[in-house]
Amino acid sequence: MIKISVINRGHQQLPAYATPQSAGMDLRANLDEPVTLQPMERRLIPTGLYIALPEGFEAQVRPRSGLALKHGVTVLNTPGTIDADYRGEIGVVLINLSQEVFVVNDGERIAQMVIARCEQGELVTVETLDETERGEGGYGHTGVK
Repeated sequence: MIKISVINRGHQQLPAYATPQSAGMDLRANLDEPVTLQPMERRLIPTGLYIALPEGFEAQVRPRSGLALKHGVTVLNTPGTIDADYRGEIGVVLINLSQEVFVVNDGERIAQMVIARCEQGELVTVETLDETERGEGGYGHTGVK
């Protein structure tokens, strides 16, 4: 388990894993008043959290399955990436994909944050690529089985 420095400028508890084998920690809305999301509306919801990730790590902001299934509310840029050198407030871009108004309340669990190792790559220009069985087969190339 890696240590992540955090500043909590909000009034919510720190994110925590719900179970010993949970992949993500729940992020909570840190609001002075409820935020109403109309159908197809998107808003940046503050969390009050600021983190410093170790080099070689990222935090991924992902939707909560319950909000998506029950209310049609999801994280728009999924997964959202928090880079190791970012020091601003963590915000969650929520969108209401349902036909009903959705109200985000203070303290509501709005997303989950997954900590992951990440590598940087170096692009090297070449004239050809090695051949594979798949080749240039793209979307739907394997057909229906």
